[in-house]
Amino acid sequence: MVEFRRNNRFKGNGGAFKGPRPKRNNDRRDSSCVSRGDCLTLRIEKMVQGGEGMARLEDGRVCFVAGALPGELCKVRLTFQKKDFTKGRVVEVLEASPDRVKPLCPLYGKCGGCSLQHLASEKQAEYLEKVERENFRRLAHAELPEDFIIHTGNAWGYRNRARVVFRGGFGGNMGSANRDGTANCACFGFRGEESNNIIPFENCPVLTDALNEFLRGPAVTLLAGDSKRNSDDSRRSSRDIDVNIFDNGKGEVSFYYPGMHKSDFDAHAISVVEIGGRKIEADASVFFQSNLGLLPELVESVRKAVDEGLASGKSSDAWLIDLFSGVGFFACILQDKFRKITTVEREEGCLKHAKVNLSVPAAFPEDSAASRDCAASRTPEIENVSAPAEDWLVENVVDVPATLIVDPPRTGLPKEALTAIVKSSVNRLIYVSCDPVTLARDFAKFSEAGFALSHAEGFAFYPQTPHLEMMFVLDR
Repeated sequence: MVEFRRNNRFKGNGGAFKGPRPKRNNDRRDSSCVSRGDCLTLRIEKMVQGGEGMARLEDGRVCFVAGALPGELCKVRLTFQKKDFTKGRVVEVLEASPDRVKPLCPLYGKCGGCSLQHLASEKQAEYLEKVERENFRRLAHAELPEDFIIHTGNAWGYRNRARVVFRGGFGGNMGSANRDGTANCACFGFRGEESNNIIPFENCPVLTDALNEFLRGPAVTLLAGDSKRNSDDSRRSSRDIDVNIFDNGKGEVSFYYPGMHKSDFDAHAISVVEIGGRKIEADASVFFQSNLGLLPELVESVRKAVDEGLASGKSSDAWLIDLFSGVGFFACILQDKFRKITTVEREEGCLKHAKVNLSVPAAFPEDSAASRDCAASRTPEIENVSAPAEDWLVENVVDVPATLIVDPPRTGLPKEALTAIVKSSVNRLIYVSCDPVTLARDFAKFSEAGFALSHAEGFAFYPQTPHLEMMFVLDR
């Protein structure tokens, strides 16, 4: 979670007030003396990155409040504090926002996910847009375009990919719980909020039906059998195992856990997804987008941005460079447009799938001699590189106006990669980001180097959470 830290607004000994102090009731006691566990009554000013409400204590410190919405008056219990900021959690809503709803899931506030369930689903994109516009203004010192939109899809039952905890050695999906509410005999659960406690569940409302049915049905038998075969230590079957599960959109579920035997991996971990007119291979151990219902909209937006770049001459079909390429997702979908394609990915598990995915020529709709000739003429030179993106960029000269797509992790672009891009002949960049904060930071650096933001879109891949993915098109 991204934390915003601000300087203490008061100078002196610990930021304490000077002079006499006015009398206050217990809920509004002098906040310069408050400690963790105390309750305060606070008015929420706005939502910030991470989905928390922001309020201010009487000493000027910021308090980030989980479970609060802008405009609300809440009784807040402090859970964490530093000299310059604090954190808290709503214990009672005294004046509620009209956009507040009752959370659908009984595990809200216990499970580590879906922290925005108290905000009406149809309002979430609107709130996230306000957050990102302010972030961009504050961090990048620029404005998001007026036509910036956030694409949305199903609010529930959308998630095709998840990590669950399997506790072996027990029969049945649910069991008793410890005194602290953590699972004792649960076969499946999620990690608790800010803890490693296991929160058991029978049905998760954001998972697809296929994933819920898999966990209720064959998963126990498959995982218990695999884990026993894959370990010389028979006690492993009674220990917790983190399991990645993936629904390929057709109800076919693959899964992976650390230490999985190759024969079980080959039988249960690999899957194929059909999207953007292509069949894309992956396995449950590597990253793949978790919302297949909304993914086609991102694909279409990237395709449109690529086509506009080729038509304008700011980029060329001579070379597509796909950095942080994963299983070669974007390169696979776009390969019919380029004469040369380079994918760069440091994870070997992704690289082997990229080689498979890009080994199959793009399909053409008409089965004719002309279409076959066209397909042959567009069969690109493929290069799949296993390396950190920044290392590859530093070692390779990009001296043509290549089409460049970057899809980095939450940490954003390494500074070496950003510098290399600026020094290259690339004039058009498509930046797909899973963290708007690092995207704003990187944009500020690109802007200093002469790039301008020509287009921006958001994608709410994780409804009921504050996470947002974004796509920027940068030109110079």
